[in-house]
Amino acid sequence: MKTVDIVKWIATAIQLVGYGLTGMNVAPWNVYAFFVGIILWFLVGVMWKDRAIMVVHVGALIALVTGFVNS
Repeated sequence: MKTVDIVKWIATAIQLVGYGLTGMNVAPWNVYAFFVGIILWFLVGVMWKDRAIMVVHVGALIALVTGFVNS
């Protein structure tokens, strides 16, 4: 398995944990999980040289930081 595949699956698992924590209303741990998942998915975009993945995760990070700061 390639490094990018390992990072991709770890990021996916962490994002799913974030969704689960959100569903159970476990804050701020859900946000922390999303931070890690977003950063890892951004790194996958860098490894793949896929700007669309990078852009969507920068947007998600900005939205998450904005919401976290305003809460």
